[in-house]
Amino acid sequence: MSEEQIAVTPLDADSDVSFEPIETTTLNERVVQVVRDAILTGKLRPGTRLNETRLARELRMSRIPLREALQRLEEQGLLVNVPRKGRFVVSLTDEEVQKINSVRLLLEVEALTLCRAKIVRSQEAELASLVYKWEDNISAMNASEGAELDSHIHQTIWSFTGNEYILKTLTSLTRPLFAHRVIRKLNVELTQWGHNSHIPLLEFVQNKSNNSAREVMLKHLQFGWENPDRFSSGYVEEHLAESRSEANE
Repeated sequence: MSEEQIAVTPLDADSDVSFEPIETTTLNERVVQVVRDAILTGKLRPGTRLNETRLARELRMSRIPLREALQRLEEQGLLVNVPRKGRFVVSLTDEEVQKINSVRLLLEVEALTLCRAKIVRSQEAELASLVYKWEDNISAMNASEGAELDSHIHQTIWSFTGNEYILKTLTSLTRPLFAHRVIRKLNVELTQWGHNSHIPLLEFVQNKSNNSAREVMLKHLQFGWENPDRFSSGYVEEHLAESRSEANE
């Protein structure tokens, strides 16, 4: 998210948003929970700038533990830190979402392929357990729980590649995306969200799929995102070929 694209909504003295003081026990965890809940319920809207001074005063705590809590939320993708401006609730444009998903598609195809080549029986059982947990329970989950399990399934695949840099890169890349989906509710209604099965991913890893890794992953991403491959080389080449064909007719 660039500085120019941030819709600044300052959390200042004139804001209607306020927080109740919290107990000092498990302080860091409580701060993370309070601010996270405020973001996910829309109390803090996308693009809102957090005023640390006011937040510390309302929560009746020093700024050092507050910053630690906000850092954790930043690591979870719910906040972004813009130099010389402060921390903001994550807000992505449609183009940014498409760019992230285009890079994600490239890396997740590699992750699926490596996972299939390297996975052992115990890991396959672990992945299958998560996938069927999704299949059996997603209709009863709220958006935050669904996004967390969705992320967990993908991170499990990445962790089984044998390449820790794929895991680190994809985790960092997708954090704001998963958070953005929950905040903006860009995905389909939760009752339909469960129809986006992870079984095709599992079947590919189990070598039971006739589709390529790219076909499997692209179909998975297309369920919840519009043109997730728009900034990928495959998409560009396909549309370039179509343009040339039309020009020759």
